[in-house]
Amino acid sequence: MLKFTQEHEWVRIEGDAATVGITQHAQEQLGDLVFVELPEVGRRFEKGAPSAVVESVKAASEVYAPVGGQVVQANPAIVTDPSLVNSDPMGAGWFYKLKLADPSEVDALLDEAAYKALLG
Repeated sequence: MLKFTQEHEWVRIEGDAATVGITQHAQEQLGDLVFVELPEVGRRFEKGAPSAVVESVKAASEVYAPVGGQVVQANPAIVTDPSLVNSDPMGAGWFYKLKLADPSEVDALLDEAAYKALLG
C-alpha cells in the first residue's frame, strides 16, 4: 500500500514495516541533491517529527516521519550518491524503513488520487 503526506513524503506499507522517501514532486522542487543525512538505525520518531535532511543546490530541507516508529534500516546508497533520489525517488532513492508504532496512523495519510489532487 502506497500513501503520501502533504509535505511530499511517500510511504510504502508492507505488514508492520514502512519504507519512507520523498516524492517526484519534492525532488523536482529541491533540484539536484548534493547531501542526504539519514537517521540512525534504532532511532524512534513520532509521526510528523523531522527524521532526515536533504540539501540541494537550491536549499536544505527536512524530511518528516509520515508515521511513528523505529528505524530498522537506512539506505546508505543515497548518502554516497544523493543523485539517486533525483533519478529514482520512489525506488532506489528510498530513505529509511520503520517498524510501525501504530499502524492506524497510516489511515490519516493521502492515497495516490488525493496526493495528485493536492498537487493540482
